[in-house]
Amino acid sequence: MTAEVNDTKITRHWPTMLLGLIVGAIFMVAVFSFKVNSTETAVVTTFGKIEEQAAGPGLHFRWPYPVQEIFKFDNRYCCFNGNVGKLEETMTKDGQNIIAGIYIIYRIEDAKEFFRSMVTMTNAEDQLNNWMRSIKDETFGRYEFNQLINTNPEKMRLGQIENEICEKLNTKAKPYGILIKSAGIKTINVPKSVSEKVFERMIQERNVVASGFRAAGEKEAKEIKINADTERQVVLTDAEAAAKEIRAQGDADAAKYYAVFKKNPELATFLRKLDSLRKIMKSRTTLVLDTDSAPFDLMKMNADKLKPSAPVNTEKK
Repeated sequence: MTAEVNDTKITRHWPTMLLGLIVGAIFMVAVFSFKVNSTETAVVTTFGKIEEQAAGPGLHFRWPYPVQEIFKFDNRYCCFNGNVGKLEETMTKDGQNIIAGIYIIYRIEDAKEFFRSMVTMTNAEDQLNNWMRSIKDETFGRYEFNQLINTNPEKMRLGQIENEICEKLNTKAKPYGILIKSAGIKTINVPKSVSEKVFERMIQERNVVASGFRAAGEKEAKEIKINADTERQVVLTDAEAAAKEIRAQGDADAAKYYAVFKKNPELATFLRKLDSLRKIMKSRTTLVLDTDSAPFDLMKMNADKLKPSAPVNTEKK
């Protein structure tokens, strides 16, 4: 009877026991394991000593604190603008002051070396700040002002400067487990005293270029004018030659008619006067003129011819 009662109690409490086992298993997993995301790398220390291999993404076994400690770092690329020396003036090779801001793209390549040398991201970015500041000043100091700001793209060296900054920062950061993928120039400003001189120089350069274009335009305009005058002269010469030929032909034809008129000058005069009357009196016209004036004397001549002649005396004396 007692055994049956005990079995009944165990049967009633088995859900509670199962729940306790599950909770205990979860607790053991939480205490004796850790998870690393796909974007992270973990460094494990045992009694303060760094393990040989960093832990990659996944679930890993661990001894609870204080035996082992876990330090996780983001292994993705980060953009860092720096916060020291961004607004300080930098001297160029030719003694001009500029205000340049740069940025870098970096990631933690070796988590063990990074943890051993930097420990935290705050320390790492402080160190990157110092490197960026010194290397920026050193690199810009090797170039002249017109290689940074210029209207001619062929004289610009900004890409070369960015590559040099990236290489120098990589040389500094690689021993600390940091990879610098790229470096770029974010801003370039000039102080007001320098900007006024820059604008004056740019205006002078533009004026020189504009003068060159104007001179080329004037030269081309003169050439066009000379060619046009030459063509005009050729056309006029050809036209004058053609006109002379036409006049000569007309004179030759007129000479034929003049030769005919010489045979009968009175007829020639009569015909010329008729032509003149025909031109003057194309339409109905009323003229009051002296009929003794040519060519109107023709009218008088005709009238005289039309008058009846005086009667002839036929009487015999």
